[in-house]
Amino acid sequence: MRVAMIGTGYVGLVSGACFSEFGTDVVCVDKDLEKIARLEDGIMPIYEPGLDVLVENNVKAGRLTFTTSLKEGVKDADAVFIAVGTPTRRGDGHADLSYVYAAAEEIAEAMEGFTVIVTKSTVPVGTGREVERIIREKRPDAEFAVVSNPEFLREGSAIGDFMRPDRVVIGTSDERAREVMSDLYRPLYLIETPIVFTTRETSEMIKYAANTFLAAKITFINEIADLCEKVGADVHDVARGIGLDGRIGKKFLHPGPGYGGSCFPKDTLALVRTAQEYDSPLRIIETVVDVNAKRKKAMADRVISACGGSVAGKTIGILGLAFKPNTDDMRDAPSLDIVPALIAAGGSVKAYDPEAMGEARKLLDGISYCENAYDTIEGADAMVVLTEWNEFRGMDLDRIKAALKHPIVVDLRNVYDPSEMVENGFSYSCVGRASIGGSSKS
Repeated sequence: MRVAMIGTGYVGLVSGACFSEFGTDVVCVDKDLEKIARLEDGIMPIYEPGLDVLVENNVKAGRLTFTTSLKEGVKDADAVFIAVGTPTRRGDGHADLSYVYAAAEEIAEAMEGFTVIVTKSTVPVGTGREVERIIREKRPDAEFAVVSNPEFLREGSAIGDFMRPDRVVIGTSDERAREVMSDLYRPLYLIETPIVFTTRETSEMIKYAANTFLAAKITFINEIADLCEKVGADVHDVARGIGLDGRIGKKFLHPGPGYGGSCFPKDTLALVRTAQEYDSPLRIIETVVDVNAKRKKAMADRVISACGGSVAGKTIGILGLAFKPNTDDMRDAPSLDIVPALIAAGGSVKAYDPEAMGEARKLLDGISYCENAYDTIEGADAMVVLTEWNEFRGMDLDRIKAALKHPIVVDLRNVYDPSEMVENGFSYSCVGRASIGGSSKS
């Protein structure tokens, strides 16, 4: 079987590399000449643990290739995956499908014989129907089927998620397409991965429903964390107590500065807009979007409060800029709200992230980027943990205290033990925990 993957962004590159690992011949297509050249040289455009080795091995095996020619990539393919970006459209919050539709038009001109066109990009309900219309209009005589096959990859663990997924969702009513998709995912079927065959519209909805539910779960525990601080409870014990309930589950119950990344912000907003368009508003998700946006902005106020009510003339050392660890993704990261707010309040910011500083430099001006965590906090008035990279968890507390002008730590990811921090003389602020000792600020 031969697969063409249109788009070498996060979803396309990971999916293409993983399909090739299954033994499928995959060609990844992208119009960006520089990106394709770098991929051919083994240079990854994104940071994802293990991806460079996976790509290298399959390129050497001859199963994975790259090209800028969509026509060449598509013409002999059994399945063509559309894995292009669907960012939030300026002005109205809907998903921008221009790249998807442009790809559909080019695929229509290039495909030969029966071809399965698969939307891997996250797209609103009805997109598959429109893709089919576009292709049919271009090629009324063509044999093809349009299938929905949403991705459920978590940045930082995407390869494992693809190889050992909770489920695979395939939306199609075409029997030939079902056979092609079954053959493509046979390696996962053999390890008893649940494969859900459904209608195209249902498949498209499953993706949005999953992401918005998880975003709601994060927002729920963040609001519970705020209440815990007021009433003297510990949100971590609360999360564990409710997470042990099999109906709730323990995942996505970690309080912090709000969700970000490539999926949750745009997908929650897109589903809200779709629901409004169909006169079936999703009040819960509308609130989730609003609460999360306000939460990220409010985190700067926590830092200012921990610094005595003002950061004017003070230096803040920021540890972590990416929206989560094990990625260099800066899309909708809390740091994009928090850092500018601190600067606007008169503070100076030094920052370090193990992988995301290249991307951060494109988005955050007026800050000093450092070589490591200790350089970042040297001479700073406060240390702020924004992303829970593992290397921040084991930092030497004595060394932290010696580096800081004042022993102020604002831990927005709760990576440290509050009792230990207070015992070591820190003025420690965290999320969702009651004050411990006279010097703790929650």
